[in-house]
Amino acid sequence: METREFAGKAIALDADGHMANRAEWTEEIAAAIAADEGIAELTPRHWLVINFMRKAFDEKGDAPSIRRLTKESGVDTKELYDLFPKGPARKAAKIAGLPKPTGCI
Repeated sequence: METREFAGKAIALDADGHMANRAEWTEEIAAAIAADEGIAELTPRHWLVINFMRKAFDEKGDAPSIRRLTKESGVDTKELYDLFPKGPARKAAKIAGLPKPTGCI
């Protein structure tokens, strides 16, 4: 298991590069992961998606797919790709401290 430092804390990562222990997640760690993913600043629209994903995970036990994000988060597909380029569901889940969504490549 790989460990990387985000926001001054050593964070264990799973085989997909997502946080292994989501209980360690903080907004500061999210910002550091986002920066590592090429997102310089998390805007209120980013946080809308991130908070939706965390809530959905708490309710269903799985990170939402891109289809569910589009239908239920309040952010359309084009904006999701603008906010989280190159795989919005996976990238947003990673920043949200969640495992890779089921069905993501």
